Amino acid sequence: MQLQLRTFTGLVSAAAAAVQGSAKQLIDLTVGSTLRALLEASASVGLWMQWLILQVLQMARAATSAGADLDSWMADFGLARLPGVAATGAVTFSRFTPTNAALLPLGTPVKTADALLAFDVAQDATNATWNAALNGYLIPAGQVSVTVPVVAGLAGSSGNVQANTVTLISAAIAGVDTVTNALAFTNGIDAETDAALRARFQNYINTRAEATPAAVGYAVQSVQQGLTWTVQENVTSGGIYCPGNFVVTVDDGTGSPGTTVLANVQAAVNAVRPVGSIFQVQGPSVVRANIALTVVEAHGTTHAQAAAAAGTALTAAADAGGMGVPFYYAQIFQVCLNLPGIATVESVTLNGGTADLTVTAAQTVAAGTITVS
Repeated sequence: MQLQLRTFTGLVSAAAAAVQGSAKQLIDLTVGSTLRALLEASASVGLWMQWLILQVLQMARAATSAGADLDSWMADFGLARLPGVAATGAVTFSRFTPTNAALLPLGTPVKTADALLAFDVAQDATNATWNAALNGYLIPAGQVSVTVPVVAGLAGSSGNVQANTVTLISAAIAGVDTVTNALAFTNGIDAETDAALRARFQNYINTRAEATPAAVGYAVQSVQQGLTWTVQENVTSGGIYCPGNFVVTVDDGTGSPGTTVLANVQAAVNAVRPVGSIFQVQGPSVVRANIALTVVEAHGTTHAQAAAAAGTALTAAADAGGMGVPFYYAQIFQVCLNLPGIATVESVTLNGGTADLTVTAAQTVAAGTITVS
């Protein structure tokens, strides 16, 4: 039940009304009178007691606790707040004179133009310029630029920056002159909020004594933030009917979760799976949405601006669906016509036709080739 709180003035007024209602003789409650001083003193004590009650509620109930108090409350049940996720993306280092080879060391710091947000060069062993012996990217002579991954120095959504804003190289690099990010960074996530932690706690309580899809989902949810998943029962990863087997498909937003994520999900699900069952954990199968269309720009907008806006918006829409979520042909019209610079669209195709793009529970739609003319 919600507490009926009162202010200092309200407490004094209520006390005065009670005295006047039961007094048999004239009562003096003017400012400075003895009786009024007694009532105000009592109200002060009552206000203090009210504050103590609120303090107890803030520390003793998950529904009213916040911040560190909520963390302490959850710790009694072995739960911890999920940490934030650092934003990642790609930056391109360029040089004016590519006569000689240049080394871009791992961990090279770069910053946004205002120098407030820092990012560090990360390892990508699949990059053709990666050199494990030199612990960095070796740009060969004659090559003007190289694109490498970076990770934000601090976890959280603060690392989600717009395109062409990471433009400062914090430490001088011989033979390298400029840096920029062609695309925005969008995958940084703040630490779990109080509301999200309370919601996850409810799932925790509801799935303790159960070996159900909800319990499996809670196990996946607790690995890290930003994960989506589906559970398919009585089938193998190949879709073949197999009683007692279930498949957990998980995605971290990239369409290709790393081995560490899959291993952590495997361990979490194994802790709650039904006795005698077997399961597999896999990443989703990506189905590309190849979109082609012609835009007609609105008055006051150039065709190039309209085409660029449509391409960006369609890419974001195709990537936003999630596992098992289809991408509809009509969405192309909806996305484009909601943009202020586009009057209409023509010759629209989705994967060469006009049919909706449907997927299974183990598949996710992602942007493919977006051609806007």
